[in-house]
Amino acid sequence: MAKTARSPTAEASPPAAAEKHRSGSAAGSGLRSLASAASGWLDRWAVMGSGLSKLERAFGDQFPEGERYFGLENFGNTCYCNSVLQALYYCTPFREQLLEYYAKNRNLEDAEESLLTCLADLFSQISASKKKTGVIAPKRFIQMVRKLNEYFRGYMHQDAHEFLNFLLNEIVDILEKESSSAKVSPETTSPEKVSNGAVVNGVRKEPLVTWVHKNFQGTLTNETRCLMCETVTAKDETFFDLSVDIEQNSSLTSCLKNFFSTETLNADDKFFCDKCCSLQEAEKRMKIKKVPEILVIHLKRFKFIEQLNRHKKLSYRVVYPLELKLSSNSDDADCEYSLFAVVVHLGSGPNQGHYVAKIKSHDHWLSFDDDNVEMIPESTLQTFYGSSREYSGNTDHGYILFYERVGGNCNEKTDSPEGAV
Repeated sequence: MAKTARSPTAEASPPAAAEKHRSGSAAGSGLRSLASAASGWLDRWAVMGSGLSKLERAFGDQFPEGERYFGLENFGNTCYCNSVLQALYYCTPFREQLLEYYAKNRNLEDAEESLLTCLADLFSQISASKKKTGVIAPKRFIQMVRKLNEYFRGYMHQDAHEFLNFLLNEIVDILEKESSSAKVSPETTSPEKVSNGAVVNGVRKEPLVTWVHKNFQGTLTNETRCLMCETVTAKDETFFDLSVDIEQNSSLTSCLKNFFSTETLNADDKFFCDKCCSLQEAEKRMKIKKVPEILVIHLKRFKFIEQLNRHKKLSYRVVYPLELKLSSNSDDADCEYSLFAVVVHLGSGPNQGHYVAKIKSHDHWLSFDDDNVEMIPESTLQTFYGSSREYSGNTDHGYILFYERVGGNCNEKTDSPEGAV
């Protein structure tokens, strides 16, 4: 997605709990200190008179054993980050492998602080907390993000999809560097390899398959067929998410169907055929070669309008199902997915607004709005489909969809590359 212009966000950094209660504390220095501390603690953990948080009371005796539900403090404009982090935390295989990485590397003397170690430390703080609910300030993680990427510095509105791509690719880069610098046996430390490696200094170097690849990476085949000689040219492309165009009053299924539809290349868009040695009319289409375990779909709601010379948010109504069947036109893949997270953009334009996450955990749907976490009915998801009319008061729209693969009965092509996971 094209990078949108950035302007000051409409968000404001929430005041610290202690500041909210300092003026109303009891008289006397000792009582004032005690009242302020108690009030701040109550705000941070949302503890009710019974000793249970509001969310714990909502769960009742159905609170998932061993699970934690923590809000994340907003540092002025970091809702784009908080919403993505919550979606990744409740992506169970990603969380488990990140915590496994943390357990193996936290005591290394020469371990260098990185975005990956900051993320692992944050997830570890949440999962190991004695409290079941609360709020955590991801300060070190945000500082590292801003240190590494200038786009996320300052207090301007950011794009959650751009952040997700940055985060996953940065983690992959770190894991690859750590693997290449490891001094122990490659049989015990190197991730698996795939067959389509690059050539470096005359030697074929196989790209590494990290646990990020195993969770999120899929493979598309871009096929172009010359209409003159019928020669088919195919090129594989890997992806961490699918960015799909949207239309008014449509469904995610129809948007994916358009994504995989056949396009005719003619007139000024003719294809140069190597066999014909000339420009020819051709048919082009995308096919799924390998489906990912976690399917992330980015709805392209921010579109550049040439007449306006700026980006505009598309409030189109796009219905996304709780259960999705993914298949290409030629049935090379037929796999079922279940929706477990939606990053929602609230606002009328690309340069302002707010992000929240709606997440399914242990058969319950919850809303994560920075430091506020609450249970919501499943039917609430329908309010984020979009607007059937262009000018509507509803500006809360689903933006990034996270689906997890259910079952292992996917009919993939038999000629999948060696090393494909």
